[in-house]
Amino acid sequence: MSGPGEVNATPIESKTQLVEWFESGCKPREAWRIGTEHEKFAFRLSDLGPPSYDEPGGIRALLEGLCAYGWQPVREGETLIGLKDATGASVSLEPGGQLELSGAPLETIHQTCDEVHEHLRQVRAVDEQLGLGMLGLGFHPTATRAGMPWMPKGRYKIMRAHMPRVGTLGLDMMLRTCTIQTNLDVGSEADMVKKFRVSLALQPLATALFANSPFTEGRPNGFLSLRSHIWTDTDPWRTGDLPFVFDQGFGFEAYVDYMLDVPMYFVYRDGYVDAAGQSFRDFLAGRLPALPGETPTMGDWSDHVTTAFPEVRLKRYLEMRGADGGPWRWICALPALWVGLLYDDGALDAAWDEVKAWTAEDRAYLRAEVPRRALKTEIRGESLQAVARRVLAIARQGLEARARRDGFGDSEAHFLSALDEIAESGITPAEEMLRRYEGAWGGDVTPVFREYAY
Repeated sequence: MSGPGEVNATPIESKTQLVEWFESGCKPREAWRIGTEHEKFAFRLSDLGPPSYDEPGGIRALLEGLCAYGWQPVREGETLIGLKDATGASVSLEPGGQLELSGAPLETIHQTCDEVHEHLRQVRAVDEQLGLGMLGLGFHPTATRAGMPWMPKGRYKIMRAHMPRVGTLGLDMMLRTCTIQTNLDVGSEADMVKKFRVSLALQPLATALFANSPFTEGRPNGFLSLRSHIWTDTDPWRTGDLPFVFDQGFGFEAYVDYMLDVPMYFVYRDGYVDAAGQSFRDFLAGRLPALPGETPTMGDWSDHVTTAFPEVRLKRYLEMRGADGGPWRWICALPALWVGLLYDDGALDAAWDEVKAWTAEDRAYLRAEVPRRALKTEIRGESLQAVARRVLAIARQGLEARARRDGFGDSEAHFLSALDEIAESGITPAEEMLRRYEGAWGGDVTPVFREYAY
């Protein structure tokens, strides 16, 4: 949700251009990279509350403090809304002040972990000066919706007004959730299709392994991944598991058709123009109510693609979107899972063999049940925990086959260890937190700010 995207004033004259835009992301295998994103909640050490943008020691001060490490400011008008650097990495703000690192495109997960470690080191140093901390969970454990601040970004103002029209939980998604995501490349349309299908089918597995949002406003909420459940009642037009991806003949053009039917949020013209609920097809025809007589550019298309939020999103790469936010080593574990499954041909084939018999009904059942039951969810007569063990073994083989080793000679496979522990025990991070809440924490959720902070 960083907004606005690439600056490209090329007029759109045909649907073919939109298909070619996606195709232009295809890369040879040697150019495939790994992009990792993670969000975290800022909190004041004094009262554990979420800081606002403008308050002394608040979010703006945090961004300003990070500029001392070489980050360059990103502004919307005169307002500081993010940071960027020469590597392609950026720091941005989610609507409730969640701080997001969108990492540079890197060759190995070793590099990803170095990047995350350095980012968190910088954030901690600035936080110490400001009296702030950072928490990695999927849903804010104590704050009410009304108690969360709003960040001063134009697209968020539009979304804030639009969300209640299309679902009951969209504002919670914006304000009170955090995630870890991995962005991966594709080599061709056929490669994209296979990776899309495998990752979409297995996204509930990632949700289960990373389930980490069991509290709402200081109490258990009945879910293990409330963050995942929230997406089921955010906006049906732009969320979900996209059954058409498994249709015969699916490819870039089918995804273009999907995006043309996703209602718009905005158009960026030296500021955000509210086009919420309007049609990109009408925009192509010069009939957009927000900009009568004007037709879109390829930059408008790039922005529009960012306003769909399915479990796996296609841009000019694939985004894995199913995981809750969590501690440091999980930020490395998520790319390890998906790189292991998708970047080695043998692993990709084996992963497809795991899911190819699943029906649309099977996938929909997983999507509905996993937020509550995680690895205890059953699929075709076995637990998702059993599937997780096999899938992690496939990912490990894929990472070993990549043979990308660090200075100690270790492959990327060791980054899966955190997930192996969860799959073997069947106990998700959320369940472990609930045990602490009911035991050592004595029914008080606030120790989470100490024990789970970065």
